[in-house]
Amino acid sequence: MSTAATPPEPPTTDLPFRDPALPLAQRVDDLISRLTLDERIELLYQYSPGVPRLGLAPFKTGTEGLHGVSWLGPATVFPQATGLGATWDEELLHEVATAVGTEARAFHQRPSGDGPRHSLQVWAPVVNLLRDPRWGRNEEGYAEDPVLTGRLSVSFCRGLAGDHPVYLRTAPLLKHFLAYNNEDERDLTSSMVPPRVLHEYDLAAFRPAIASGAATGVMPAYNLINGRPCHVSPLLETEVRRWAEPTGHELFICSDAGAVTNLVESEHYFDDHPTSHAATVRAGVDSITDMGEDASITLGRLRTAVDRGLLTEADIDRAARRHLSIRFRLGEFDPDLDPYAGIRDDVVNSPAHQALALRAATESVVLLKNDGALPLSPAPGQRVALVGPLADTLFEDWYSGTMPYRITIATGLEAALKEHGAEVVRAEGVDRITLRAASTGGLLRVPAPDPGGSMVAGAPSDEQDAGDNACHDLFDWGEGVLTLRNARTERYVTLKDGDLTLAADQTQPNGWFVHETFRLEPQPDGTELLRNISNGRYAAVDPATGRVTLSAEAPEKAERWTRRVVRDGIAEAVAAAASADVAMVVLGNDPHINGRETEDRTGISLPPAQEALMRAVATERPESVLIVMSSYPYAVDWADKHLPAVVWTSHGGQETGRALAGVLLGEAEPSGRLPQTWYRGDDPLPGRLDYDIISAGWTYQYHDAAPLYPFGHGLSYTSFAYSDLRLSAREAAQDDTLTVSVELTNTGGRSGTETVQLYTRALAASHRAPRRRLTDFRKVSLAAGERRRLEFDMPVAALAHWSVSAGAFAVEPGQYEILIGHSAEAIALTAPLTVRGPSALPARSLIGGRLEAVDFDECVGGTLVDATREKGEAVTPATGAIHCGLRYRSVDLGGPPDGPRVITAEVSRATEDATVEIYADGGPGIGTLLVGLHVPADADGRYDWRTVSAPIPAGVTGVHDLHLVLRGSVHLAAIAGGTR
Repeated sequence: MSTAATPPEPPTTDLPFRDPALPLAQRVDDLISRLTLDERIELLYQYSPGVPRLGLAPFKTGTEGLHGVSWLGPATVFPQATGLGATWDEELLHEVATAVGTEARAFHQRPSGDGPRHSLQVWAPVVNLLRDPRWGRNEEGYAEDPVLTGRLSVSFCRGLAGDHPVYLRTAPLLKHFLAYNNEDERDLTSSMVPPRVLHEYDLAAFRPAIASGAATGVMPAYNLINGRPCHVSPLLETEVRRWAEPTGHELFICSDAGAVTNLVESEHYFDDHPTSHAATVRAGVDSITDMGEDASITLGRLRTAVDRGLLTEADIDRAARRHLSIRFRLGEFDPDLDPYAGIRDDVVNSPAHQALALRAATESVVLLKNDGALPLSPAPGQRVALVGPLADTLFEDWYSGTMPYRITIATGLEAALKEHGAEVVRAEGVDRITLRAASTGGLLRVPAPDPGGSMVAGAPSDEQDAGDNACHDLFDWGEGVLTLRNARTERYVTLKDGDLTLAADQTQPNGWFVHETFRLEPQPDGTELLRNISNGRYAAVDPATGRVTLSAEAPEKAERWTRRVVRDGIAEAVAAAASADVAMVVLGNDPHINGRETEDRTGISLPPAQEALMRAVATERPESVLIVMSSYPYAVDWADKHLPAVVWTSHGGQETGRALAGVLLGEAEPSGRLPQTWYRGDDPLPGRLDYDIISAGWTYQYHDAAPLYPFGHGLSYTSFAYSDLRLSAREAAQDDTLTVSVELTNTGGRSGTETVQLYTRALAASHRAPRRRLTDFRKVSLAAGERRRLEFDMPVAALAHWSVSAGAFAVEPGQYEILIGHSAEAIALTAPLTVRGPSALPARSLIGGRLEAVDFDECVGGTLVDATREKGEAVTPATGAIHCGLRYRSVDLGGPPDGPRVITAEVSRATEDATVEIYADGGPGIGTLLVGLHVPADADGRYDWRTVSAPIPAGVTGVHDLHLVLRGSVHLAAIAGGTR
């Protein structure tokens, strides 16, 4: 045995992973090699502990930064993402994201104690498409269109990441992959996305930021897609990581909070947690977000998965490498070389960022209608009535930062008008009420000596001239949902979890569990019950102390209240309008109520109380202007018909009021354009879970009914004319690139900004083609009378659709149209284009081949489910349907040279006798029945696949359209043809 001393381990500063001259992969491999298995497993959790012996600091994934740094304290707050989408301004989004990333760096530098610093991995942007305007998280997405969303997301990611060739300012991560556009039961619902919708729509929004290298990571969504949870979707590997390969960097994929636990607890997709965690990691997820900062549960599940052989060390190492690669790129191991390490607190809400917030809020304003009412021409002595529940308030949303200051519309407009000698008359237009308890006769009030304390409703002798202490402004948000703001504290009434008391101490409804929403439920005797929506309980009054608690679980145990209106909100607003020269009504939503994460909207109408307020004011003052400040579109049909002007802004952040004032007075141009369709109130929208936009008719691409305001719509204070549309060629091959050019002229009397939108459409496609599809756009500012020729380079490949027969994008030869104009419906000019080339629809050979069931051209009454937990899809009749029909175009059935032929179907889960009928050239009663395959009932599981076969009639040969009918609860994965 040698007695020589073991050489001492070199200082960590001398280890190869600390050497910035080495390639990134080599540095990561060196560090991985020095970590124990348990230390590597710890890297797969959101809160990774440090490794002191190697100088490895604790690390946390995820800082929210959707439109400003969130949840960390005051920071610059920009417009909501849908408002940023309305700017159609890639350069602006780059600047906004640069500011967000810079402020995230400043927060990262703040002392963090023993825990990890605030993360430099920023969970933004959200790239989910705004398919359904009722989505509770509509405010988080950019647009309903994948081209607009994709380009804006690239700009935002690049702003977050910075432009250094080696180091990242922050690491942007895209949310939420994939086809996630509903909140109600989001962890249980499956989005049915056929191949064309998948490739042309949902994937198309995510691909640009990933393929360009702008994004560094992805977060899977809570929902299922085609029957399989997104967190174990093979698309993470087959699509997402494949797109990133040419960039030279691997993506870092993080789970959404609690989603991996959902795989067992709510979705019951796996039997136990070690199995679900292993499947998630094998599917490509590198970091699990779950259980807050309690690492023991998740790490225990991962360790058990390794011990049971469900995960190998190679699986752990693969995820750990991706984790560490991001940290190297963020400069953690090279602080002296990191160009962003010197950023400090003075950048947070800096004057430059405030100016940028004003610019972003201004550019996001959309002028929906204007019959000459705007811009205002203020004069000395002029009075403007500003009314409505959102006139003098700004709301934060769940992913907002904390606004360092708030310029409300009232504040901004008042300051702007004052410069012209004009004034604002304010009225919120909400009722001020009192509530008197039947049991004590006392009024619900804040205690006079301590207005922020627990509310009481003691005997009248205790009220001591309650006054404002007992008055509450009632905000009616529709669906029976109310908030109460105490007149004395000017704060919202809220439920206190600990003792279930009430206090009027909140600046706005807030939190994951909103405690500030109530219902006043009418009773037969004319009284009302006060019920808190969060805990579902009713208010009760202690007869001895008068203290009010939300503790009664049943109506019969609840206090009965008598409401008295002490100030009529509508009357007050009408009086303000009558005293003014013009009225502006500000309506909209509170982002925490009736449409937010975990809760979809039930419709698109304004709350009835707001609609009544608007109509009453307009009756008194027909010159009223409607301003909608909201997270999503509303059906404002009445306003569009009766009012001279309608304006929309998202919740625009700290500078909203100054921005609106600038636009309303004409000091700024209304340059925003709608990023999604505003549907009419009488339009029967498709089902919220109908993700097949082609068959359902979603978005401007496939919705046939005329919208209230179309995608891309937005008016200007000047006018623009299009002329002389030219194509570099009127005929082109499928791999050509064309130049499309057009003359744009500002024909008005002032400078302005136009968003030029280029659309395309196929005129005689063999598939159901979009009505039109955005292909390119450009935001252009012109002085009055200025003319400019604009050029767009358009690859003919932009005309491609996903061919289910080819399994790839393809451009069909034939006739197309190039359209250019102001919006999806306001087309100014068109030009024809002929595409030459071979057919993009080759016949699919059944004999010796395999036709995947999912690759249908049409599906009626069916849905898509997973073929196995790991991969593959199958078709089955939808819930409630007794059968479904499928169509497959151009299938070659072979002929006599092939000899006797058979068709085989791969099927599973027939809980009762079922059949698969296959017809040529039409369904039952029209086509020729080729085979009727009987599928006997069995007790096998849904993933136990087998085959059933039958001969093809000898007289049917060559290419036909196949029509399949599935009858009964059978899953079909594929059909194949062969000989015997």
